[in-house]
Amino acid sequence: MRKEYVEFIKDLPINIKLASIKNYPYHWKDALEILFVLKGKISIGVEAETYNLYERELEIINPNEVYSIQSKDEDNLVLILQIDPQFFQMYYDDAEDTFYYTNSSKDNIQEEEKYYQLREYIAVLLYEAISKLDDYEDQIEEKLLEMMYHLLNNFHYLFYDEESLKEDEIQLERYHRIMKYLSNNYMNKVSLQDIAKQEFLSSQYLSYKIKDVFGHGFNEYLNQIRVEESTKLLLDSDKSIGEISEEVGFSHVRYFNKHFKIHYNCTPIQYRKKNKVSEKELEKQKNLRLFDIKDSLEYLHEYLLDYERFNFDNRIYKLDLDLKQEPFREFIKPDIINLGDISLLLEAENRKVLKEIQQEIGFKYCLVNKLFSDDMDIYKGKNRRFINWTRVENILEFLRDLKLFPIINKGGTEEYIIDDFLKTFSNEYENIGQWLDYPINELKPVFPKVDIHQIHDTLSMAPYIIDSYISQERRLVLNMMDELTKDTILDNESFFGGAGMFTANYLNKPSFYAYKFLSLLGEDILYKGEGYIVTRSEGGYQILLYNPPGINEDDMYDFSGQDKQKDKKFSINLYNMTDDFQITKYELNKSYGSVYDKWIFLGKPERLTMENWTLLDNYVHPNVSFYFGKKSTVFNILTTIKPNGCILYTLNMD
Repeated sequence: MRKEYVEFIKDLPINIKLASIKNYPYHWKDALEILFVLKGKISIGVEAETYNLYERELEIINPNEVYSIQSKDEDNLVLILQIDPQFFQMYYDDAEDTFYYTNSSKDNIQEEEKYYQLREYIAVLLYEAISKLDDYEDQIEEKLLEMMYHLLNNFHYLFYDEESLKEDEIQLERYHRIMKYLSNNYMNKVSLQDIAKQEFLSSQYLSYKIKDVFGHGFNEYLNQIRVEESTKLLLDSDKSIGEISEEVGFSHVRYFNKHFKIHYNCTPIQYRKKNKVSEKELEKQKNLRLFDIKDSLEYLHEYLLDYERFNFDNRIYKLDLDLKQEPFREFIKPDIINLGDISLLLEAENRKVLKEIQQEIGFKYCLVNKLFSDDMDIYKGKNRRFINWTRVENILEFLRDLKLFPIINKGGTEEYIIDDFLKTFSNEYENIGQWLDYPINELKPVFPKVDIHQIHDTLSMAPYIIDSYISQERRLVLNMMDELTKDTILDNESFFGGAGMFTANYLNKPSFYAYKFLSLLGEDILYKGEGYIVTRSEGGYQILLYNPPGINEDDMYDFSGQDKQKDKKFSINLYNMTDDFQITKYELNKSYGSVYDKWIFLGKPERLTMENWTLLDNYVHPNVSFYFGKKSTVFNILTTIKPNGCILYTLNMD
């Protein structure tokens, strides 16, 4: 049997399924169905038309409407809501003769408010069916009734072709009567003159209006109904073509053939030959996997946020972001790095680290210490009077190539050394005097509370740094890399709590990625709040989320509350998208971007083998994913921030 009879949830007028569908051949059901694509893409053949449905898009299948589903997308997920048509008949007399249509032929058409509301109704019905809270049966019937009136008022089949009928109740009722009459009498001899007489209109005027409203002439529309009805007999009976032709109302089989071919681009015999199969073969052609409907909830959170009965373990933070929002202030990006003992830059590996930092972050100022120390080998000859600037010059050239402005600590250096330095380099560097006497306090730098502390190695540094810049406006300055001294106490060669962005053996720490995320923000702040900031740049928008916000420095260093963190969920609605976006997501958490946590996972080796080092270097980067954000009336991003984690979204229009 091609006709399928839906088994509804006990004592309820609905049934809900979640499926991944590769192929479902032509069939029809005794229920109203709404197909909601949660993931991927499917193609739906309804009567003689084929429609492509993408994520978030919907299709309504009316009772006894012939349709099929195909998809080449292996991972598609479709939520199927089936509704007993008798339910609405109790409240609306013409329910059984009312048909509904969605529009999927135009880009973004389903981003209209009426589609968003329909998705909300579906999400609420699903939630009530899953949660089974007190009085959930009554809630389902109440919400279902609201949804059916929403369908009636917004998706009525006559609105699909003629929206203006919404505002003209008399005309709407007239053409509904005509459609109802044709649907119930297509198998009989039906004339335009008889209908015109019933409606007290001239045949000529009614013919014109039917074409205007239905998009087809009277006879064309009537014959379309007949051939569509004939497909059920072709697929689900052994009647001859002549018998079917007569049963659906054609006066002669050749008219049936003619109109069928116009509509389906093949003859009835060809259609039957192509699509009619045995019951066994029909079942074999069905290719779908069913899932627990609870798996749908993760795709539907955004539609449940305002539903008063929606319960969840952790609060969902809802952000409504208008992309046309005027900025309220400028975001000052991190611009100072402490290079520590500058003699480190005499080594190629350390230069490579700083080069990577500048490529990824792009600091403006660098703090230079011990430029005039013995390690820089500037003193030559007896009595340390002959001065050699070779190493210093080499480092200054390197800093200039990286577009860094050096702020040099000259404390304790003899005057004659400073004088010779100025004399030697003044011609080559015109602002060299500022390097020695730069008013660093104007930059308002804040340095770590302690130089060596275990917290500096952990993921906790990432939200701490980000919150310092965004919420507390503390310009926290860290070192380029951890520095080993003779006083450093080691129990392993990688982690001893140094305040660097890299370990002493050249592994990126979470601090590095925190600064990178901050550097990717735009110049204009549009929104800022608890655990988030939204900025705009010339090329697009940036949304940075972090967990937890508001970290107290004292708590940070005594690990207070570190084990009490929970996931933090955000649902972000973007309004006024002016174009499509390329969305890139950078995610930093214990699994992605925290070299310390990966080191613990390896068993805390005291020394890293080459294999250990390679694994850590390759697998401690943030997780980066990207996808296409289609221009929408409301575009939703639903995401979860892990404890001490951070997520950055960049929305680029180029």
